[in-house]
Amino acid sequence: MAQAPPQIIIIRRKKAGHGVHHGGAWKVAYADFVTAMMALFIVLWLLSSSEQVQKAVGGYFTDPKGHGKEIGNGLRGAGSESLAIHKDDMKRLKEKLDQAVKDTGSLEKIKDHIVITVTGEGLRIEMIEDEKGMFFQSGSPAPTDFGKELLLTLAQEIGKLPNKITVEGHTDATPFGARADYSNWELSTDRANSARRWMQANGVREDQVTQVRGFADQSLRNPANPEDASNRRVTLIIQYQKQESGPVAAEARAGEAKAAAPAPVPPAKK
Repeated sequence: MAQAPPQIIIIRRKKAGHGVHHGGAWKVAYADFVTAMMALFIVLWLLSSSEQVQKAVGGYFTDPKGHGKEIGNGLRGAGSESLAIHKDDMKRLKEKLDQAVKDTGSLEKIKDHIVITVTGEGLRIEMIEDEKGMFFQSGSPAPTDFGKELLLTLAQEIGKLPNKITVEGHTDATPFGARADYSNWELSTDRANSARRWMQANGVREDQVTQVRGFADQSLRNPANPEDASNRRVTLIIQYQKQESGPVAAEARAGEAKAAAPAPVPPAKK
């Protein structure tokens, strides 16, 4: 009788851990869902926000490091938005201050006496007097109501800037005859100093003013008519801020100089 062939025993082993196969997939899907919902809420919030907030957020994503010129690029400011601070940005700052004056209703009718120009020294803001005394009381360093309101408006905007400022006082060539011991030199200096005090009380930082200067009638706005009322003025100069400053810039300049220097010539072999 033929012997039956031996049976082959096949053992099938099933791996446990069915849940491991897709145990973390739902977490990724849920994270994507939460991210999408957050993005949706941000978009809805932006659509309902003011134009200034929209520009601020857009400016950040356009230039996160804050080197650009648009509002909201991270430049230092005390208010809801930042202002331009560098030489290339002074025209934008001029427009901003012009708008701030226009937005102050009581100053609209005297805007022709407020002249803002971009100069080689910085942004120059001139408060030009009239015959009766527009910004300062006649023959006195005390500011008028118009002067106080304008200085307050400017102080709130300038105080947002890191730039330093200079305050100047000027008079016309008419001799100051009210007192023998008081001349146009004292009057021009006192008016500039009075403007400084009022601005520092309303937004300008204590360390922001670098100079207070009185010129008397030595820097006339209208030299053809030295006694013209337009020669009497107080001027604010927002000084340019350098694009690069501090130890980081100094190290960068030193590195550039080192790279530009010619390589040392090895001594000739004898």
